[in-house]
Amino acid sequence: MIKNRTAQLIYQTIYLTLGFVGFVASLGIFDNISTIRWDFYVHFTNISNFLCIGVMLAALIQTAKKKEDSFVSAAPILKFISMLGILLTFLVFNIMLAGAEGRDPQANWRVGSLCFHVVLPIMYIADWFLFYERKKAKWYYPIASIAFPLAYVIFLLVQAVILKFDSAILIPTTTTPLIYPYFFVNLDTQGVSGVLMWIGILSVAFVVVGYLFFGLDRLQKKKLDK
Repeated sequence: MIKNRTAQLIYQTIYLTLGFVGFVASLGIFDNISTIRWDFYVHFTNISNFLCIGVMLAALIQTAKKKEDSFVSAAPILKFISMLGILLTFLVFNIMLAGAEGRDPQANWRVGSLCFHVVLPIMYIADWFLFYERKKAKWYYPIASIAFPLAYVIFLLVQAVILKFDSAILIPTTTTPLIYPYFFVNLDTQGVSGVLMWIGILSVAFVVVGYLFFGLDRLQKKKLDK
């Protein structure tokens, strides 16, 4: 773990710079500078990355204000929750979506995709291991973390109700319904039971991985104390 303030400032600045690049890419500005993609808000990839960028910005402000070397301690529960969220983004995309049928493989190598699906998730998780003090995560953090993906699913449901479950409204340049940006929340193809099954699987995975990080937090602290 690194207490050095300068190292923290450099790391946080690099992350936020790449985060800005990813944010601009998520708006579609690199594709057409005169047109902003209005559908950016429906993707969990973007939402999870936006949350991480916000937490990292808070950490940068905290680090810039302090005058001595010390661990980063900004928004600890949000850091933990957003870390699990961005890990979910990383795993689901790279394992399930990157090679999905109908997806252009070249799209995986675009700047925005690389930033939001690979580089920033790895950097964000590494940040927790490098700069946050160990044994600070609380036992309830993994359980509280479920609120993030569940809030996202509820948001999609509310949007679907507002749009009268019209799956004919598509995400621009794709054949994916706006109300169902991912196959595992698609009521038309998965049915209610299928969507509930996927929500259950992802929720359990969230908690399990959360307690894995919680255990690593405690284990690493014990090793450092020896």
